[in-house]
Amino acid sequence: MLLVKEIRLPLECGQAQAVDAALKRLHLTQGQIAGAEIYKISVDARRGRPVLVYTVAVELGQKGAERSFEGFAPSVSILNKQAFSIGAGSTVLEHPPVVCGLGPAGLFAALVLARQGFRPVVLERGPEMERRMKQVLGFYESGCLDENANIQFGEGGAGTFSDGKLTTRIHDPLCGFVMDTLLEHGAPREIAVRQKPHIGTDRLRDVIVSIRNEILSLGGQVFFDTALTGLCVKNGVLTGVRTSSGEIPCETLVLAVGHSARDTFEMLFETGLRPQAKPFSVGFRAEHLQSRIEESLYHEAAGHPALPRGEYQLSHHVGKRCVYTFCMCPGGQVVAAASEKDRVVTNGMSFHARDGKNANAAVVVSVSDADFGGDAREAIAFQRALETRAFQAGGGGYTAPAENVRSFLNGEGRLRITSVQPTYPRGVHAADLGALLPDELASALRAGLSVFERKLRGYTAPEAVLTGLETRTSSPVRLVRGENMESVDLPGLYPCGEGAGYAGGIVSAAVDGVRVARTIAEYYRPSRA
Repeated sequence: MLLVKEIRLPLECGQAQAVDAALKRLHLTQGQIAGAEIYKISVDARRGRPVLVYTVAVELGQKGAERSFEGFAPSVSILNKQAFSIGAGSTVLEHPPVVCGLGPAGLFAALVLARQGFRPVVLERGPEMERRMKQVLGFYESGCLDENANIQFGEGGAGTFSDGKLTTRIHDPLCGFVMDTLLEHGAPREIAVRQKPHIGTDRLRDVIVSIRNEILSLGGQVFFDTALTGLCVKNGVLTGVRTSSGEIPCETLVLAVGHSARDTFEMLFETGLRPQAKPFSVGFRAEHLQSRIEESLYHEAAGHPALPRGEYQLSHHVGKRCVYTFCMCPGGQVVAAASEKDRVVTNGMSFHARDGKNANAAVVVSVSDADFGGDAREAIAFQRALETRAFQAGGGGYTAPAENVRSFLNGEGRLRITSVQPTYPRGVHAADLGALLPDELASALRAGLSVFERKLRGYTAPEAVLTGLETRTSSPVRLVRGENMESVDLPGLYPCGEGAGYAGGIVSAAVDGVRVARTIAEYYRPSRA
């Protein structure tokens, strides 16, 4: 199959014109091909009026004829899609592998192991999807937090409430396997072609449940409301796990607990493992009118039906720190992401339609060893201290502190709500957000926001609102593993995903789960018992 890239067309043109342009570039007719389809589509709005940029996949009618197009033009390449395969291990695994955590990493690790006949045992401290959703909505309404059923914990992990964004900076062939699997389980077909694909929180829930059901159909077991409480170790080797429901014997444990499993990290400290501190970032959620963002991005073309909802990604270095935006949610809402009592945490999400009035994104600044002494426990304590301050500044009841962007820039602690209505579900309370952060971090964020205004007009508009604090950008710890994906501290333990410090986002976490599962499957073989 050939890929024809950089086909730039006006917004008024459609996919048929893109295919025609690809064939013209190849000097081919419809009669010479077996088929053609859109492979990728993106928007280029850098030069005034936006244009659509297509990549078209063309299948030639004659087998093997693709080679004649090698070096044909810089915009033409041969697509060699790598098939996903796993070699067969030889060491018999006496007990089924245990997978702890049913977020993206654990979900895909369990799926791959189940497909290889290992009948994995999956532990999830929170509830299944339907009950989890009821708990989250109940918290929004009442302010009664369940520490095991919230935005962070439950089936699907934190990714369930993250807009289902599938953008990733890793370039791993396994990304294709992850995307294909999501499509098999009901993800919208558009994720295969969009430059910045997303499923949407509402659609992602059904995809997660579908994958879980495949794991069960292949002989796996999933235990909800079952927390990992300890490890069974004999002669320096893993022999089982202790859970809130009893002990389970195992020789392999995929630890995919997510970035907020602080009690699990503490258990690992007490067991004698040596998690390392790693950098992360803190800040808040910025909300703007979605229409204003699109006017700044698309100019006079804003609102054109061929254009996707406007997204942005901004960054600026302030000394050794980086101030940047991430997890941008067009037409979305800010969510109450606390998982511990009397602490406020924010995050963002949007549904598949992205039809909300506001855009929101994390605006954060990097923190590192210098901020918490290079100690993993102190890194967690650093996060907790900020979350406690945010709870207190919000006035209790998980109301969040908030202020206008310009107020933050001036250190005024004022909140005037006009056209941007804050979407944080527990309500907001005017507060000086800068006072909640160490002075150096607040100063860096102010410098970054000032630069963002020059990059995206209206970013510091009077109506824009900041809601705080965002502290769970990534895991504050890394569980060190060797080249064989196994813990350097405990044979049989496989740290995995974002919580272990090896991923950031749905796709990269899922890919890491696939890598770990493949490593286990290529070393072991399942017992026939």
